[in-house]
Amino acid sequence: MKKGIIGKKIGMTQIFDESGKVIPVTVVEAGPCMVIQKKTVENDGYDAIQVGFGDVKPQKLSKPAKGHFEKADVAPKKVLKEFRMDDCSGYNVGDVIKADTFACGDVIDACGTSKGKGYAGAIKRHGNKSLRASHGTGPVARQSGSMGAISDPSRIFKGKGMAGHMGAERVTVQNLEIVKVDVENNLIAVKGAIPGPKGGVVVLTDSKKA
Repeated sequence: MKKGIIGKKIGMTQIFDESGKVIPVTVVEAGPCMVIQKKTVENDGYDAIQVGFGDVKPQKLSKPAKGHFEKADVAPKKVLKEFRMDDCSGYNVGDVIKADTFACGDVIDACGTSKGKGYAGAIKRHGNKSLRASHGTGPVARQSGSMGAISDPSRIFKGKGMAGHMGAERVTVQNLEIVKVDVENNLIAVKGAIPGPKGGVVVLTDSKKA
């Protein structure tokens, strides 16, 4: 990883490019983030920086967390995230990372927590096919069919798509393009959709596969 930033999802809108084409974008309030801790190969076995985003009152922190921020001599932050970097020499504790860490045209990966959908059946949750709504399949057609053979293996394999809690899990969308960067307002417009609800915390990093 070469660069990354923590942000808050504002919502979706659309903008026009130079040719007049409409581009759907997700607006992210990216930073400002502060470097809380710096890890090196000599001390920790790998290079990384710990970044904080969003202010929080000191009285809401535990004693260990409060001591962690006091050691770095920085204001307490609500969200902490560690970025493993190829080279951390350009960062120091107390440095501020702003939206201009990315530029228009960069390809990124966006990671966030998807919207929670509550308890859902297998048809909605996994896209299973429903049973026939007639002739002996009642009283409910919206349920899974066979769970597997009886005699062998005589059990349900792990990973079988069944009913359960849907959403509210960590999701990463790869290879999204940055369309616009507003440094003054710390806003980044990303082409396409990003996981999570409005106000949700998202992490933007340079793409692993681009």
